[in-house]
Amino acid sequence: MKLVITGASGQLARRAAELVLAAVDARDLILTTRTPPALASFAERGVSVRHADFADPRSLRAAFAGGERLLLVSATDLRERTAQHEAAIDAAKAAGVRHVIYTSGLKPEPPNPAVVAPSHHATEQALKHSGLGWTILRNSLYADYQLPEAKRAIETGELVHNRGRGVTAYVAREDCAAVAAVVLLEGGHENAVYEITGSEAFSADDLAALYAEVGGRAVRARALDDAAFVATLVGDAKGDDHLHYGAELVASFGRSIREGYMAGCTDAVATLTGRAPLTLRQVLAPLERKR
Repeated sequence: MKLVITGASGQLARRAAELVLAAVDARDLILTTRTPPALASFAERGVSVRHADFADPRSLRAAFAGGERLLLVSATDLRERTAQHEAAIDAAKAAGVRHVIYTSGLKPEPPNPAVVAPSHHATEQALKHSGLGWTILRNSLYADYQLPEAKRAIETGELVHNRGRGVTAYVAREDCAAVAAVVLLEGGHENAVYEITGSEAFSADDLAALYAEVGGRAVRARALDDAAFVATLVGDAKGDDHLHYGAELVASFGRSIREGYMAGCTDAVATLTGRAPLTLRQVLAPLERKR
């Protein structure tokens, strides 16, 4: 059975590809990317590396040709990716793919305020109506993304946030990649939705305490409303539209946490991979104060 992974030069897809390659013949793996030279090390091992660009739907059918099971890693252009994902699903079906696994997010149904939620929800619906076999991996927020937040909190002594009293079970990217690889390799996951989370849910106060422990200095959590939080992230660069968009994106996750959409805490990583997920403390180890 030939397996396809999209966006394979990205961090999640690349790690999933490494894990899959450890279990299958290189000739049975197809990696698609906008930048094939970035995957030269895979091509040297006999993997089929093909050009595919979600922004160019005509490139997708040929890229997926011969594949039977496909890991569709969500694209990065939030404004365009609903149409891009729908085109990818259509191309997969036309190419003869039988089963698509999609990396989604927790509880993307309306009215989840996270900016990423509408495109995840639309893609899930497109998959369910495609006539293909499907599996949806609803990944929690990456624990890896807490590293810069933790570093800043340790340096300043404050965790500024708009999460309210909400909680999140942050999940390591490594665990998301491991789950994706398992589901891509195995059968028996047809028409299933899995919430992929860490094993412990953290509030902002819990995070501040953990950051303090890791950094060896006091950290307090300071809650703001959404507008004040965005203003804090933007700082003096009020005319920078790109920065403001990024701040609004981060704030939308905080609001989603506050309203309970990110509160899932499951044993899916352990059940699917056979090992415990990495803890947030383990992911934050690079910041550990030397004692």
